[in-house]
Order: sequence, then structure tokens, then C-alpha cells
Amino acid sequence: MYLVELRFECFADTTLSQVEYAINQLVEAWRANGQILGKEFPVMQHDAEFRLRALCPEEESLHPRFHSAWAQRRIDLLADAKLTRPRLKVLGRDINSEASSPVLPTNWQLLYATYVHTCSPLRDGETMMPVPLYRLPATFNGDHKALIKWQSEWQACDELQMAGSGAVEFAALDEITNINSALFRRGWDLRGRIEYLTKVPTYYYLYRVGGGSLDEEKARPCPRCGNPDWYLGETIHDLFHFVCHDCRLVSNLSWDLI
Repeated sequence: MYLVELRFECFADTTLSQVEYAINQLVEAWRANGQILGKEFPVMQHDAEFRLRALCPEEESLHPRFHSAWAQRRIDLLADAKLTRPRLKVLGRDINSEASSPVLPTNWQLLYATYVHTCSPLRDGETMMPVPLYRLPATFNGDHKALIKWQSEWQACDELQMAGSGAVEFAALDEITNINSALFRRGWDLRGRIEYLTKVPTYYYLYRVGGGSLDEEKARPCPRCGNPDWYLGETIHDLFHFVCHDCRLVSNLSWDLI
């Protein structure tokens, strides 16, 4: 990922509330399209100039050809707040983040998230590198907001269960491990939408903890179709021990048992 700085200059008298609204609306549009990553975007004022810093998947993530209609509209409306269009400066690569996939997947891809990752939730199945969402056809309503929202909710549940927060922990864990949860159903439907749009087999990562013993865990069937032969005997990317091609699911041996 790359750290970028965007500069907005006032060309006439305006108010701080107008500036704040205009910039924040543009930031939200970029975030909904996967062009900037994360949840916090500090904006610094220096005289009549406002500077925003953000993380992007690639150096060219904010090129106009990737803008959604919403983002382009918010750029056009900057003038109403008496702001110029942003000037972009790429500050450099963030060495603590993952590099994005240089090509779109062709063999298979998957939806995969953890609470410690801020990158795209779509991964190339061959390399596990994040795939920039703006390079894909829009998921729904002109961008990828629905997918970003699903990722945020998955990460929130993952953080709660990792923190061991009592009753809340078990409710959060159910959302990311149970195929009957609302979070799973939304994510699995989004997976199907991405597969339809890209024509690339797209899988969903089903988190797994618990279980009685390692032998029982290896013998457990696919929770969606009952396939008894989805255990691989070896791992994919040292993460996935199970694959069901019919259900487009990948999963792990229970983290409690390995």
C-alpha cells in the first residue's frame, strides 16, 4: 500500500463546516470504492489549504479513471465549498502493509478478512495478495460499499472474539463461524456477485474454532452441503485445510486444535 497526501486549497471565502463536509463526502466515496483504505483520515489545516493523508492500494489508486460516479460527483461539488480539486502527492510505500496483486486473478479468488488487515477483502487465490476493488466491476449501486461494510462488520466480530469479551465474544464468533448467520449470508451472496461479475471462481473463508479432537475435526463435513471429502490433508497458504468447490467455501482446522 502507498501513503498519499491530498491538498485542497480555498479559492474564496468559505466556512470550516462546508470544507469539512465536502472533503469527508469525497473521502467516503473513495473508501466505498476501495480507492483508499482504513477508517481514519486525518485532515490538517494550513492557512487556506487543507491536507489529507490516506493509504491507497496502489500508486495510481486515485486516478480519475477509477472514480465511481459518486466520487466524481463529490469532486465536482468541491467548488461549492470554494475548494479546488485535490492535488495528489504519493509520499511512498508503507513497509508495514501488504502489496496489492499486480494482476487480476484468473484461476480463483476468495473473500478473506481479519481484524488486523486494512487491505482489500478480496484475495488472489494463487498468491493471497489483496485485489484492488476499483479494478473490478462495481458490486452494487456503482461501487463496492456493500463489500466494505461486510468487511468492517467481519473485522469487528473478529476483534471481539479475539479479545475474549465474555457473552459478546460468543455472539461475535457465531457471526463468522456459522453458515446461518446474517453476516455469512451477506458475505456469501457478495461472493456470488463477484464471481458473476468477474467470471472467476470466488470462495468464502469460513473461520473455525472449537471442536472435540483433531481426528474429529479432520472428519467434519462441509457445513453447507455435508460433503465429507473436503478435508485436503495439507494446507493452502498455511491457512486453509478444507475446500468445498460446490459451496465455494474454504476453512481451517480449528485453531484450538493445531
